[in-house]
Amino acid sequence: MSKAPGKPAAADAPAGKSKKKLFIMIGAAVLLLGAIGGGAVFMLSGKKNAKDKDKEHKEEVVKAPVFLALEPFIVNLQSDSGEKYLQVQMTLKVPDEAQSNLIKSNSPQVKSRLIMLLSSKDAAELLTPDGKDKLIKEIVEQVNLPFTSKGDPQKVSDVFFTSFVIQ
Repeated sequence: MSKAPGKPAAADAPAGKSKKKLFIMIGAAVLLLGAIGGGAVFMLSGKKNAKDKDKEHKEEVVKAPVFLALEPFIVNLQSDSGEKYLQVQMTLKVPDEAQSNLIKSNSPQVKSRLIMLLSSKDAAELLTPDGKDKLIKEIVEQVNLPFTSKGDPQKVSDVFFTSFVIQ
């Protein structure tokens, strides 16, 4: 079984052509997959950047709250066991400088309201965390009352005790 010199060349030629087609098809598939992957990365990064821009825009719109520190209060408390005093220092959280300035300009009314509220409290009640939480809500209510009969209420959202001593 001898092979003719012309036949092996003819057999190698079709195998070479099929390998060449295979490499071309693999290369095209790799390029196509690379293009799809690159497009996906580009699209996802574009969406992320759009989300980041929206988030930055929202952060610019949201203003930082303003904190207004009040002068310390010292009041007599209601107590069954002798005289008790409360010394408290607090800071109010308001949305902006306009609210802060409004409260400052009406500070005599604010102080009077808070002295009346604080002096009506029982010492034992204020020693508990629940008592302090209730007091915070009552302070917010009192300070938010309008300063004039038909005026707008203030916008105090929270109260922070910076000093709280009962003796």
